[in-house]
Amino acid sequence: MEIEEGQAQVIQKFVNKASTLETTSSLANLIVEATSHPSLFAFSEILSLPNILQLQGTEDSAYILLRLFGYGTWRDYKGNSAMLPKLSQDQILKLKQLTVVTLSGTNKVLSYNKLQEELEVSNVRELEDFLKNDCMIRCNLQQRGISCMGSLGV
Repeated sequence: MEIEEGQAQVIQKFVNKASTLETTSSLANLIVEATSHPSLFAFSEILSLPNILQLQGTEDSAYILLRLFGYGTWRDYKGNSAMLPKLSQDQILKLKQLTVVTLSGTNKVLSYNKLQEELEVSNVRELEDFLKNDCMIRCNLQQRGISCMGSLGV
């Protein structure tokens, strides 16, 4: 419950800040800040703000980036990286974390190969280290595959 409250406070901070911004460049800066924030993992409330929605349908890469963090995966980013800004290390980590959450929501057990492919991880050791040390949901590493439990709590 404490994590959920903390997440709600971070979301509200960004919603309040975004609500006051008007220029495309200031909104783009906020989107980079939000997608880089270590405690923010839910983006639908920010995406639904009227001034953010005004960017929809434009070629603005910041809006596309925010949608990617809200609903996409690492593979989606790699497939569209030519039209998106280069990600920082914090953003890469977060998008890979969100990818595990997305995949675990659609598959009870994930194969090592599938996760290695989706996250572009070169070996099992690197994948296991990521899941143990950097993943925000708990994953059971078993010989038959990986099962991840939990959600973002928002």
